[in-house]
Amino acid sequence: MFVNNIVLQQYRNYEQLELNEFGPVNLLIGQNAQGKTNLVEAIFVLALTKSHRTSRDKELISFGATSTHLAADVDKKYGKIRLDLSLSTQGKKAKINGLEQRKLSDFIGSLNVVMFAPEDLEIVKGTPGVRRRFLDMEIGQVAPGYLYHLQQYQKVLVQRNNLLKQAWGKDMASVQLMLEVWNEQLVEHGVKIVKKRKQFTTKLQKWAQAIHEGIAGGTEELKLAYVPSFGEPEEEDEAVLLERFMIKLSQMREQEIRRGMTLAGPHRDDLAFAINGREVHTYGSQGQQRTTALSLKLAEIELIHEEIGEYPILLLDDVLSELDPYRQTQLIETFQSKVQTFITATGIETLNAERLKGAHIYHVHDGHVEH
Repeated sequence: MFVNNIVLQQYRNYEQLELNEFGPVNLLIGQNAQGKTNLVEAIFVLALTKSHRTSRDKELISFGATSTHLAADVDKKYGKIRLDLSLSTQGKKAKINGLEQRKLSDFIGSLNVVMFAPEDLEIVKGTPGVRRRFLDMEIGQVAPGYLYHLQQYQKVLVQRNNLLKQAWGKDMASVQLMLEVWNEQLVEHGVKIVKKRKQFTTKLQKWAQAIHEGIAGGTEELKLAYVPSFGEPEEEDEAVLLERFMIKLSQMREQEIRRGMTLAGPHRDDLAFAINGREVHTYGSQGQQRTTALSLKLAEIELIHEEIGEYPILLLDDVLSELDPYRQTQLIETFQSKVQTFITATGIETLNAERLKGAHIYHVHDGHVEH
């Protein structure tokens, strides 16, 4: 997979930008707040139709404008495709080769990316919500059907929570009747999400463990575990998961009515990391936490290749300078010769320049880019 060019109109601090003839490795050099991150973010948005930095699409539109447009030509193993994405206050429109896609999930997956930014350390250090978002975004790229179940689950969850908030003091027979309706839908979509997350975690574990072992010189063993709010972590049989989810909801009913919220389901699940049997979130050193995050990102590259048969685009946003020389070398050696990469940095001197010979260098200043 290879991005040949990118066109941006009214995107953040880029009024109009067209860049052509990207190379295998592309360095975006410039001081902070000049637009480097905006450029790699734009590639990410073209892949997933949303930003990794904000959930508010209007923040992506230039100040004073009403819409933004992004486009790129992408080489894939089956041929070249043209991607167009427009965002406005009315919503999103996505086109592949000029044909508008009826659903965004039909567009997502046309371009695959792996983003590695300093905030990705939060996948290891942060809240369960950060880890769930990580799972959802990565699975969504390789399994578009997953996004459908996720969207439906969220809609049902909102309705069910509204019912629970209003249930206190009402006729319990009618509340129970309504809960059964929402439970059926919640479980139907929730089980699909949990099953896919478990499968993804198992595959990610295989790659991350081997990569981590290499970085740590064979002294550490990294384990990933999906932590569901119902059932067993390894269980993937859909019928069993359905039954266990229903039982859990039944057990939690009184507590849910008291608290006015749904207390079991994939929206409460987590992903756990352990090195040599010790939980990284609580007991891992900063170096171990960084290595875990790095191993996850490198594992993602291999997993996507395994799933779709070609490598994704790698986006490194101000992250190489954050790594010590050894980890920097490990990362560069991973992407060189097989993964098209975009790297942002404040200066070439912060990078392992010897290993980045031949890279295309772009200087970014105040929303303008010079090659």
